[in-house]
Amino acid sequence: MIELPEGSWWDWDIVSWDPGQLRLGAGHDIAYAHGLELVFSDPLFVTCPAAFQDPAFRAPTPAEVGLVARQVGETPPVLVAFEADAGGPSPASGLVAARRLRIVRGIVFRYWREDLAAGERLAPWVRPPD
Repeated sequence: MIELPEGSWWDWDIVSWDPGQLRLGAGHDIAYAHGLELVFSDPLFVTCPAAFQDPAFRAPTPAEVGLVARQVGETPPVLVAFEADAGGPSPASGLVAARRLRIVRGIVFRYWREDLAAGERLAPWVRPPD
């Protein structure tokens, strides 16, 4: 099970996802910026809502471990499970298996700005105005 640093990590979404990396962003309101990222390197198995709130991270169940092991041929080094509010009538489950997990803090702006301070950056989709 993972432990998040102190902070208000209520609002979550998928920041970026490609074959080499899944990046989840979190903050108290991610409309303009987020302050925490879970960076899964070499994701092997992912079932996760695109956006969700107030996740409760937990240890994966034996059934989830078995499911992932059957799908990818091994028990991965990182296996993160959670339940969260994804807007439906009941909580949505998330399960992410990867080779490595990094927890990264720092402000990531979701809109263009030039005056970034040390440790701040722009979300991958943000481009300068024409």
